[in-house]
Amino acid sequence: MQLAQLNLADAIADMESPIMAGFINATDRINELAAQSDGYIWSLIDRPEEERENRIEVFSKESVLVNMTVWKNRESLFEFVYSSDHKDIMIRKKEWFQKMPKIHMVLWYVPDGHQPTISEGKERLEYLRLHGETPYAFSFKSKFTLEDTK
Repeated sequence: MQLAQLNLADAIADMESPIMAGFINATDRINELAAQSDGYIWSLIDRPEEERENRIEVFSKESVLVNMTVWKNRESLFEFVYSSDHKDIMIRKKEWFQKMPKIHMVLWYVPDGHQPTISEGKERLEYLRLHGETPYAFSFKSKFTLEDTK
């Protein structure tokens, strides 16, 4: 089993806006950093563009950006998010994204080789919002392990 994650961000401006330039200019570098990180397995960006654009249908808002990845384990994802150059993007996120009114990130375990869909991620996120932290859908705040899901 591996760890999947989905997180959402609601852009404060259109992607072509100068406001978003700092984020857009960092995207390829950060995606490449993720791909080279220990424990990285898969990302939504590996899917064809038309499948990624499904985010608009699933979340009903064009400004919502979806990031979904699969990692070897919680530790490797945590290391990438908070200890790599990715943390610089986290620090600046208020420049580009609105404050999300609800939980906007979810983690869950998937079988080896599984590439989750945006709809699957949304279902897990909605479950987390409705039921709180469980082995089915959780956040970094919890310490659920693979054994907890069995």
